[in-house]
Amino acid sequence: MLGRVISPRRRYLALPVLTVLFAAVGCSSGEVAVPSPKGEAASHCRALHKELPRTVDGLRRGTAEPVSDFTAIWGDPAVQLRCGVPKPDVLTAGSEHYNPRADGAVVNGVRWLVEKQDDGYRFTTTLRKTYVEVTVPGKYAPEVNVLTDLADAVKKTVPEGV
Repeated sequence: MLGRVISPRRRYLALPVLTVLFAAVGCSSGEVAVPSPKGEAASHCRALHKELPRTVDGLRRGTAEPVSDFTAIWGDPAVQLRCGVPKPDVLTAGSEHYNPRADGAVVNGVRWLVEKQDDGYRFTTTLRKTYVEVTVPGKYAPEVNVLTDLADAVKKTVPEGV
């Protein structure tokens, strides 16, 4: 085996294969729709971004695409955080989807709207001056566990209010 010669063709094929492997396994990244908060909401989101933990529920933070102070991801498939999203329709009186009895949870002092998705849950802060949305794939059940690691950063940077 030591004297085996690798043909030039095989050598050139190895680089693209390794590149694909590193892209798939190496660093987590994912596309996240970037919200466009303005004024005070944008300030809250930038402050939150600086306080977000390196891990949530044991998942390492990756790089969201496009890069933004209003988004963050962890793990693969990605747990996605978006800050500065609009008020959910389910919380908006008069909207077609308004539900005053929508499911909610309080996790470490932060109130969240709980919405079941096809694969997992979407959680959106309530009673805060800026809405923060966290989408958690079903792979990480119980999905609510992610919120325990985000609560301190939300409490520190996004004030309570309606």
